[in-house]
Amino acid sequence: MSLEIQLRDLARDVAIEAGELAVRRRSEGVSIAESKSSVADIVTEADREVETLIRGLLLAARPGDGFLGEESGHEEGTTDVAWVVDPIDGTVNYAYGIPQYAVSIAAARGGTDPLAWTAIAGAVRHPAFDETFSAARGEGAVLDSLDGSTRLAVNTEFPAGALLATGFGYDKATHDADIDTVRRVMPIARDVRRAGAAALDFAHVAAGRLDGYFERGLKPWDRAAGALIVQEAGGRILDLPADRHGRIMTIAGDAELVSRIGDRVSGITADE
Repeated sequence: MSLEIQLRDLARDVAIEAGELAVRRRSEGVSIAESKSSVADIVTEADREVETLIRGLLLAARPGDGFLGEESGHEEGTTDVAWVVDPIDGTVNYAYGIPQYAVSIAAARGGTDPLAWTAIAGAVRHPAFDETFSAARGEGAVLDSLDGSTRLAVNTEFPAGALLATGFGYDKATHDADIDTVRRVMPIARDVRRAGAAALDFAHVAAGRLDGYFERGLKPWDRAAGALIVQEAGGRILDLPADRHGRIMTIAGDAELVSRIGDRVSGITADE
C-alpha cells in the first residue's frame, strides 16, 4: 500500500471520529469562544475541542509529522509530511444549526508552508449527512456514504449554464468586489450558491453536485483537502493574482469552465 493511500485512510478515519464529536457537541449546545478577524468570524469551543482530538489522533499514529491547524497554529515535524486541518469548516453554519459544515484533513509534503507543500492525501467529512469525500494523489477521489463507495468525477458539460458556488469574506471592505465578481460570472452561470463551507464546495464540485466554485481569500486549511479531491476527480484548480486586499482568487471545476470563469474575473482580481 502506497504512503498516499495510507495517509488518505488515516485522514478519513480521523475525520469520521472528529465529525462524531462535532455532532455530539452541537446537540449539547454551542458556546462561542471568541471572534477572530471580525464579529462574524467566530470560534466555538467545539472547534478547539475537535482540533485537539484530531491532533492527538494524528500524533499517535504518526508522531513525527508536522501540523497546521486553523485553531492551534503550526508545528514543524521531523518527517516530510504535515497535516493541514480545519476542525469545523463552516463554523457560522454550525453555530446556527445549519448542517452545512465539515471536518477537513489533508496530508501534505513540503512542510507547513502553503507555498511549498503538495497535498498528497485528504478527507472532507460531512457528518450531518454521513458522507466522507477523500482522495490520494494519483489514486482518484471517492465518496463513502450509506449508499456505498462511489468514484468521483467533475462535470464537463453545462448545456443550461454552470451551477456555481462562491463565498464572501468577513471583512465588509471586500464585499463590493465579491458581489462584482458574482455579477461578472452570472452570464455563464445557471445559478450561484453560497453555502458557507469551502471544503464542502470543493467536495461537491468533485461529486458533480456543483459545476464549479470560486472564492477569494481562502486559507490553507480551507482548501488543502478539498482542492486535492477536485484534482483527483479530474478537475482543475486555478489561483489568480491577489486583489488589493491581498486575497488570491481560487477557482475549481472542469478545466475549460475554470478558464472561462478566470477570464471573467481576472480583470478585477488585481486592482479592485
